[in-house]
Amino acid sequence: MSFASKADRDAIENEMPWADRDLPKTLYGLLSKTAGKFPDRPAVSYQIFSGPTDKAETVSWKELRAKTAQAANLFRSLGVGEKDVVAYVLPNANETIYTLLGGAVAGIANPINPLLEPEQIGAILRETGAKVVVTLKPFPKTDVAQKVAEAVRHAPAVHTILEVDLNRYLTPPKSWIVPLIRPKIEGNPHANIRSFTKEMAKQPTELTFEDSKDDRVAAYFHTGGTTGMPKVAQHLYSGMIYNGWLGHRLLFTEEDNIICPLPLFHVFACHVILMAALASGAHVVFPTPQGYRGEGVFDNFWKLVERWKITFVITVPTAVSALMQRKVDADVSSVKTAFSGSAPMPMELFKRFEAASGVTVVEGYGLTEATCLVSCNPPDGEKKVGSIGIPFPYTEVKIVKQTDQGPQECAVDEIGEICISNPGVYEGATYTEAEKNRDLFHEGRFLRTGDLGRIDADGYLWITGRAKDLIIRGGHNIDPAEIEEALLTHPAVAFAGAIGQPDAHSGEMPCAYVELVAGGEVTPEELIEHCKIHVHERAAQPKHMDILDELPKTAVGKVFKPDLRKMAITRVYNDALEKADCPARVTSVIDDKKRGLVAQVAGNGAPEGDINAVLSAFVRPWEYAEEKAVAAE
Repeated sequence: MSFASKADRDAIENEMPWADRDLPKTLYGLLSKTAGKFPDRPAVSYQIFSGPTDKAETVSWKELRAKTAQAANLFRSLGVGEKDVVAYVLPNANETIYTLLGGAVAGIANPINPLLEPEQIGAILRETGAKVVVTLKPFPKTDVAQKVAEAVRHAPAVHTILEVDLNRYLTPPKSWIVPLIRPKIEGNPHANIRSFTKEMAKQPTELTFEDSKDDRVAAYFHTGGTTGMPKVAQHLYSGMIYNGWLGHRLLFTEEDNIICPLPLFHVFACHVILMAALASGAHVVFPTPQGYRGEGVFDNFWKLVERWKITFVITVPTAVSALMQRKVDADVSSVKTAFSGSAPMPMELFKRFEAASGVTVVEGYGLTEATCLVSCNPPDGEKKVGSIGIPFPYTEVKIVKQTDQGPQECAVDEIGEICISNPGVYEGATYTEAEKNRDLFHEGRFLRTGDLGRIDADGYLWITGRAKDLIIRGGHNIDPAEIEEALLTHPAVAFAGAIGQPDAHSGEMPCAYVELVAGGEVTPEELIEHCKIHVHERAAQPKHMDILDELPKTAVGKVFKPDLRKMAITRVYNDALEKADCPARVTSVIDDKKRGLVAQVAGNGAPEGDINAVLSAFVRPWEYAEEKAVAAE
């Protein structure tokens, strides 16, 4: 049963309390139940290249259960208990799924973004105390193995590295060539290095240990969002199973085929899609190691939909924008719906996608801290474009504002912070760092998301901005979404990111960065004039505009605003230093855990007093680059 309205959602809730639902208590229990019902049906498919006739590997539900048991047994043989961590730094592959599921059965699975730098990977490994790391065997055109080797050197708890060799997915002559050109890693980390595939093959296909009996932490996911250094969130079996139950109850059956070109270190792919498949028996297709970022994926996307008879497309607004620059060149009549998350979709993009593909877009909302799912537009009901829809069954949302009398719940359509309570929220212990859980909950159980939003009279939830993304100009709050929406109406603009650049007088002034569509032509001056017409609040009109070849983005397609802020700080501070005839220059901007973004300044012979006379006018701190280098040694 899907749902078409808030009344349908309420009817599902009223059937029984969540705690009374007859569901498996563990991940292995859920997988075993589905494998028992649909042993020979396809569970997951993977192809290393994006062509519609390229080699693919499909694993049945019976096989996936066996592979999961083998992986879990391997991890237990390496000393991983229920409270120990198996980290993985992998692109998408079937082995990534075995590691995620097997790691969560044996202990705690900890997916890590392969695009992170070694310092960040190492910091996460130390934070979680990971004992085992699964990663790539050195492979051409990727430095994942090299980065992990460096990270493990700074993570003393890691005693074993298990390597996944993508060469097995290749066919001759490529499979012959790779061993000859495989890059080598200089030096050796302290950990023992083994082959994941060979070691897993030695293990029985049934669990050699007793499965967990009760709910427990089964995964650590780092945030990897748009607000800076990653934080590590804890996910319980119950939250993961809740996500799976939602997908099965509202959307998927064993007859569905889902294409998911999103990375398997992110909750969207792991919890929203993979858990829903585990609960329903649906078939998930993962094209290429890098998903949407993989070579040829956008060019071949519609042909892949036709090849696999896809019924549900999983996407994000940035991917939809890229797809709209390509012709729909295949039979996509099997597609029922496209689900979009990670960021609100502009109205113009929504209309263009539906007109070009004939596929309806359903927008939803979730976040790492809540084990993901919160709301979506009803697949069979009214879809309010730009809204993130109706909260799911057993999800309660409050919009809260801070007042002199303390926090208060907002009225209909009044903007405040989105706070949520559902089975995916780990109350009081969302993050591994206890300090980060302070002041994180409203009334002790509603997770404060940091997102600004409102609920309309029909019960639909709208995101109006990110609390940390607000541009504060002289005490006046400016929502960057208004600027971004205006820029995206320009036909030459593909992506836009608006931030507050430092200003000596007002604290912050709005500025914007854009990426153009292929072949698009426009000048920064023309875009500023465009904003003067389409950004109706004069204070919100950007005072600076940059056109970049490509905006920095997260692996799931969000514009990565910390990098934009670093660019703006560097530009504004250096302009100010130059105007003051001070030879000092900002060489980089770092993200300090306690101070936020800090400008690193090379003095170039300038007295500290002269530098401070210029930069102390700005809110963001600075320090000598030389001092930072010395401190790091």
